[in-house]
Amino acid sequence: MKKTKTRVLLGSPVHQKPPILRQFLDSLLRLKLDTLELDYYLIDDNEDEQSSLLLEEFKGNRDNVFLQTSGYRDPYIRDDTTHFWSANLVWKVANFKNMMIQRAALLKYDYLFLIDSDLLLHPLTLEHLAASGKDIISEVFWTQWQPNTILQPQVWMHDEYSQWERLPGEQLSAEEISYRFNHFLTKLQIPGVYEVGGLGACTLISRHAIESGVSYNIIKNISYWGEDRHFCIRAAALGIPLYVDTHYPALHLYRDSDVSKVDDFILSNALDHTSDSGDIPVPESNLPELSELPVSEPLPIPLVRKRPKLTLTMIVKNESPRFLRQVLEAHREYIDEAVIIDDGSTDDTAALCIELLKGIPVHIVHNEISKFSNEIELRKQQWEEVIQRDPEWILNLDGDEMFEDRFAHEIDTLLQEDNVELFCFRLYDFWNKDHYREDAHWRSHLSYRPFLLKYNKDFTYVWNELPQHCGRFPQNIFELPHQLSNLRLKHLGWSKSEYRMEKYLRYLHLDPDGQYGWKEQYLSILDEQPKLIPWVE
Repeated sequence: MKKTKTRVLLGSPVHQKPPILRQFLDSLLRLKLDTLELDYYLIDDNEDEQSSLLLEEFKGNRDNVFLQTSGYRDPYIRDDTTHFWSANLVWKVANFKNMMIQRAALLKYDYLFLIDSDLLLHPLTLEHLAASGKDIISEVFWTQWQPNTILQPQVWMHDEYSQWERLPGEQLSAEEISYRFNHFLTKLQIPGVYEVGGLGACTLISRHAIESGVSYNIIKNISYWGEDRHFCIRAAALGIPLYVDTHYPALHLYRDSDVSKVDDFILSNALDHTSDSGDIPVPESNLPELSELPVSEPLPIPLVRKRPKLTLTMIVKNESPRFLRQVLEAHREYIDEAVIIDDGSTDDTAALCIELLKGIPVHIVHNEISKFSNEIELRKQQWEEVIQRDPEWILNLDGDEMFEDRFAHEIDTLLQEDNVELFCFRLYDFWNKDHYREDAHWRSHLSYRPFLLKYNKDFTYVWNELPQHCGRFPQNIFELPHQLSNLRLKHLGWSKSEYRMEKYLRYLHLDPDGQYGWKEQYLSILDEQPKLIPWVE
């Protein structure tokens, strides 16, 4: 009887320079997988187009590579001295890792292996870590964090990066700390498995640990820097010990100059372990191009259960000549029904909705007189009409909003999340067909807003009773389990000058003092030279 292989999801957020990324991807293809079935979840967060092309080439025709674009273009400054991390970068990466945890949980992988894209692995690493039986274990690697300093491992014992043993309340002299620090470093140079207090960057996480609640969410009463600290503290609080393995140290390409170490690293691995691990090829001194490497046989795609029903709801008024056709043609790919409030249209908006959503159940309510001047009344009407349709998930969008293309391929995964009842997304205000605005007054894409809600009949929903800017959903929905998504929403309503003028006049009429909104933002609508950023799909 054929033995079932252990299923592993390898996850890596990738923001990397092409020469280092090529070495990282080559390293993954050299992994031995005798007992493992390996799938990949790679998030393309690159600024460099060449790096994105390398990821696309790696994916190729493989069915076991899930490649996702982050939607960001954040600069990440690094040189041959050190790397510079901002808080925004740290928690962006934390969100990526949480998404990987959620995918591993949803598709019931036995393990999730999180790895940074500047590491090279020994071919036996993943098999060895999986065989350890530990719920959370990292393979060690050593780095000179600053030039002309000693090599240190990426694991530690206490606090942020204390690399020595210490009992609670124990007071240590400088001499004793130095002795214990050197003892710790010496121990980790001996092949073995050791319990530690913190780890990261090259970590295998079991299904048991994931189901127990490990995550990279910030712990608000902890001020330690870096998402790995918060992950490790939460794991320890859950009673899950952390371990480091030192049998097959990885190579950390922390600086561009470290690429010169690659050939020796690969050669030493092959020579040291050929005799007891099978035939590991010794590479030529010049590594092959990624396109020349063999493509492994596709692995089976995990089965997923039938997704819940998705109800689109919209409030529309005279949208026919604008973006309604473009928007609904995109939405019809993934929605199961639509509930639309036609708020006093004098054109063929309602008829166009029925035409474009032909074959999909559509419930349209006609308001003879627009209720938009008292938005709370309109939103409550919309809500009541939706819940009468017995919805499961509710997607609340306007007639000039549409998601980026990949939403259609990834929405099923969101809808099948068992422990999430609300998803929040970033909304980008387009100022023309291919640029969005970003300045002091237009920053909606830097925060997350609720657009996708799982209806809960047992939850008491409470509204924000404001006549304007009351919210599309009840105000207390954040009491429900919620999550951020890196899928991006495009707001097209500002993308033509004539539409901006209409909105400008309407806001000043309905809210002249900025009582319910932001008057400075209203006035900035007509700026002649706003800062615009190209959109990359």
